[in-house]
Amino acid sequence: MEIKVLGPGCAKCHALEKATREVVQEMGIEATVNAVSDLKEIISYGVLLTPGLVINGKVKASGKVASKSDIKKYIGEEK
Repeated sequence: MEIKVLGPGCAKCHALEKATREVVQEMGIEATVNAVSDLKEIISYGVLLTPGLVINGKVKASGKVASKSDIKKYIGEEK
C-alpha cells in the first residue's frame, strides 16, 4: 500500500503524517508513507487545500488533519 501526505511541511502536514504512521503501525500493515511537498505533484492530485491524504493514488482527505479513526477507515477501504 502506498500512502502520501501532501503538503508544504506545515504543522498540520506533520500532524497528519505522524497520525498516519501511527495508524499503519497499529494496524500492522505493510505500507509506504511518504511526505510530498512538491507543489506540482500536490496539484496533480487536484488537492488545493493541504494537508492531503492519498492512499493508492486516491485522494481520501484534503484541507484537514484526518482523525486516526478516519485514517483507519480510509486504509480499510483500500485493502
